[in-house]
Amino acid sequence: MKTEIVEGWPQGHEIRILISETDASQVNAIRRALIADVPKLAITRVDFSQGVNQDNKGEVVESVNVLPDEVLAHRLAMIPIPTAQDEGLVFPNECVNCMDVVEKDKGCPMCQVLYTLSARGPSSDSDEELKTVYAGDITTISDPVFDIRDEHKQIPLTVLSKGQFLEFYAFAVLGRGRDHAKWSPVAAVGFRPHRVAVLNKPKKASVLFDLGLTTTDGKAIDAKLFGKDKKITNINHVMDLENALHQVGEGTGRDNAFDEAITLETVDGAYVFTYETDGSLDPVTAFNMALDELKNRFTALSEDLISALA
Repeated sequence: MKTEIVEGWPQGHEIRILISETDASQVNAIRRALIADVPKLAITRVDFSQGVNQDNKGEVVESVNVLPDEVLAHRLAMIPIPTAQDEGLVFPNECVNCMDVVEKDKGCPMCQVLYTLSARGPSSDSDEELKTVYAGDITTISDPVFDIRDEHKQIPLTVLSKGQFLEFYAFAVLGRGRDHAKWSPVAAVGFRPHRVAVLNKPKKASVLFDLGLTTTDGKAIDAKLFGKDKKITNINHVMDLENALHQVGEGTGRDNAFDEAITLETVDGAYVFTYETDGSLDPVTAFNMALDELKNRFTALSEDLISALA
């Protein structure tokens, strides 16, 4: 198996990877590992402060808001938590300090990241009636490397009115997507056969070319895009062309005139793998971690077989 990042990617948290010398089952194994096996941090427990408090101005505030605690806890769980693998965090059930203690007592700096939030609604003399609490209001008590990323700080959590406050401690631990979606670092994971586009009938292809369509990088979809060999091998352009061909396909009224002037030929044993992460991991790191998970799984399986057959 060979892997190669497609030119121009990653773009933000999205990536395209060309995987060759393989088959669909192996590529699908990587897809499943990305979704279900790659370790990721997520908030799994929240301790809310309850009751009524009085501030130094004598104003009384109560620990209520528009959302039930369970709904707010779910929102916190789905916030992408930066997962820094080089920080040495381990799973709670593998932590030397926590593996033998009861579930409610598990958690230490080796296997847990601690967050806190303290917010209150507008003061009684404020012109504002409501205050929105965002993910950016959460602060890290652990290492700053786990601070909520800037791109996620505008995720809304809840709304506080006058006389309301919200305080909690939140605990994030490593987990895997197979146990809960909050631990899955990727979305829109898929793959398609790698193809090249072939220009068979330049004159009839004008039905498509005359539509004035362009590729995502701004190049005109015309005969020049195919070059002297009358082929397109650039993966990005082929995918753009594949979308453009819907304009001359069946049901458009242009299919007879187009007459398959351009065809897509599949490259044996090669696939274009696409996905995006939620921002907790960069896409290249997530891919390498998925491969490591598969490697460790099959190494363990091989050792078990050798032991069983000995």
